[in-house]
Amino acid sequence: MSDITKSELLNALKKINLKEAVTDRLTLNSIKNLETKNHSLTADISLPGSSEITEKAHTILADGIKNIFPELKEIHLNIQTSSPVVTTHKDPKKDAVLPGVKNTIAVASGKGGVGKSTVAVNLAVALAKDGARVGLIDADIYGPSIPLMLGVNKKPQVRQDGNGVKLIPLDIYGIKFISIGLLVDDKAPIIWRGPMASGAIKQFMSDVDWGELDYLVFDMPPGTGDIQLTLVQTIPLTGAVIVTTPQEVSLIDARKALKMFERVNVPVLGIVENMSYFIAPDTGNRYDIFGSGGGEKISKELGTVFLGGIPIDSRIREGGDKGVPIVFDIPDTEHADIIMDLSRKLTEQVNIRNSKAPGKIEILLGDDD
Repeated sequence: MSDITKSELLNALKKINLKEAVTDRLTLNSIKNLETKNHSLTADISLPGSSEITEKAHTILADGIKNIFPELKEIHLNIQTSSPVVTTHKDPKKDAVLPGVKNTIAVASGKGGVGKSTVAVNLAVALAKDGARVGLIDADIYGPSIPLMLGVNKKPQVRQDGNGVKLIPLDIYGIKFISIGLLVDDKAPIIWRGPMASGAIKQFMSDVDWGELDYLVFDMPPGTGDIQLTLVQTIPLTGAVIVTTPQEVSLIDARKALKMFERVNVPVLGIVENMSYFIAPDTGNRYDIFGSGGGEKISKELGTVFLGGIPIDSRIREGGDKGVPIVFDIPDTEHADIIMDLSRKLTEQVNIRNSKAPGKIEILLGDDD
């Protein structure tokens, strides 16, 4: 048989469906030491993703290569995993407040009840599962739900050194997080005026020891009022993700949220449609309970990216109630795959945004698919 080139092997790998890693992001540089001899192929392959995919990936890739090149009798793959490429948002304001953080992302909604915090938590954990260093700030001061969704209720520790007093963020499921819910009585309402709320968020940025992070995700309070506007002006953001549901009343508020970010020159990285549809477990039939196509429609209308839709599933709600995000609890489900795909599309949009010239704000468009 003739030798198989890196280009031929690369094209073959991109045709293989590997849920745990994004094979369509592979490049020629991902293939090392390729050799074909006597109907045998040997190659070193570097896959984007976490180390837990290696054993399963080996079997899937080897079988896929053999199907595409049936003349091969033996396939020897040495698979290594690599963290995703993370570019840095260069911004003097961000670098002054968060010098070790590459990117800051707000997860927002125009109204409450759309599952914004659920999306924020699962996106953060999904980014971490792909090898990124991730932090999460519960910026929803009046309704802090992140401690419940992550199953943590202990107080953060305090460290004091030559740079002053710092809170140590809690660490769980591969992410660091902080919430006002960890610092106050969970049975007492937080009755603060706007400046106090924005002041707390400032402290969560400046007085918490975040260390080196690729992404710091902010779970924003719902709405587009004065407090939200103050917060987005205070936080040095790389961009924002807007969460909506298919029904028109939610889409109206999503438009308002996007306009709010435009007003303060924060690019919207994409729209996530939560509660998109329901698949009946007994019949497999799909039901569009809240309508269909709303998130995709508003993305095209407003010139931004549709990152994808998350279906209704009781396991997502149960994961939030028991403090174990679905992408961590049951990673082999279709719903977990969907959220992992959303996080990877978000990473792409962050990198596109960071590739723009400094100071140039543009709406980021993705592929039609």
